[in-house]
Amino acid sequence: MRRHLRASIFMLLIATVVLGIGYPLAVTGLSQLFFHKQANGSLIYRSGMLTGSSLLGQSFTDSKGNPLPQYFQPRPSAAGAGYDGSSSGASNLGPSNPKLIQQVTERAIAYRKFNGLPAGAAVPVDAVTASGSGLDPDISLQNALDQAPRVARFRHLPASTVVALVHKYTSSREWGFLGEPAVNVLELNLALDGLR
Repeated sequence: MRRHLRASIFMLLIATVVLGIGYPLAVTGLSQLFFHKQANGSLIYRSGMLTGSSLLGQSFTDSKGNPLPQYFQPRPSAAGAGYDGSSSGASNLGPSNPKLIQQVTERAIAYRKFNGLPAGAAVPVDAVTASGSGLDPDISLQNALDQAPRVARFRHLPASTVVALVHKYTSSREWGFLGEPAVNVLELNLALDGLR
């Protein structure tokens, strides 16, 4: 019995050292070596100040929560009060849920009005639905192109300049075939601010 107890304690110590200390240190070391930016949160600094992370969405609103027309707007967020990392998650409303149908309808009307689109204009899905995490930093290319004329108008820029920036900050499909091209809203808005 004593021999089995000693062997169990020895294996517990070995497993603790290898899996509790060695493995985390190895993973941390490799991530810092090969994926330094991502391992540290993909933080974006401007003039020495932290402005956000390219991996997390954020709102571009005034003090009353109204969207700022001179900025590209992210997709809706169901995370807490919006883009709250401590409340990450989806709304869990199914496609036939009347509350979701009402939200999508209201968001589509607001999107068309805010961007000066005709009443019957198609609206990109990501403009009216939240992502699974509620923290998605990207919007679709079509969503960005729909917003470009408004942003150009409020920034007193040629529309072609804003559209060129949209294309510059558009990332291609993952591995060339997964998903759709996407535009990182924070990076695009920071690039617009840099045009001043």
